[in-house]
Amino acid sequence: MASAIDRIQTALAALESAIDARLEREGDYAEADAEVQRMNVDRARLAQELDSAEAKSERLAEVNREVSRRLVSAMETIRAVLGK
Repeated sequence: MASAIDRIQTALAALESAIDARLEREGDYAEADAEVQRMNVDRARLAQELDSAEAKSERLAEVNREVSRRLVSAMETIRAVLGK
């Protein structure tokens, strides 16, 4: 009878250890999943910031081209006035 109780206690201890290990692994997976979700949020935010920066860059390039065109026009006007 005592050996049967010992075997049951050993089996219960092994079961408790297996449950603890499983819970720990599930906790690790939950942490990893949470980290992946945070990384996805960061990626989405960075993608939005990049799109915004690219749009701003395009606007600045267009303004730069317009300023350059106006400077060339002004220089041509000044040359024409000075040349006469």
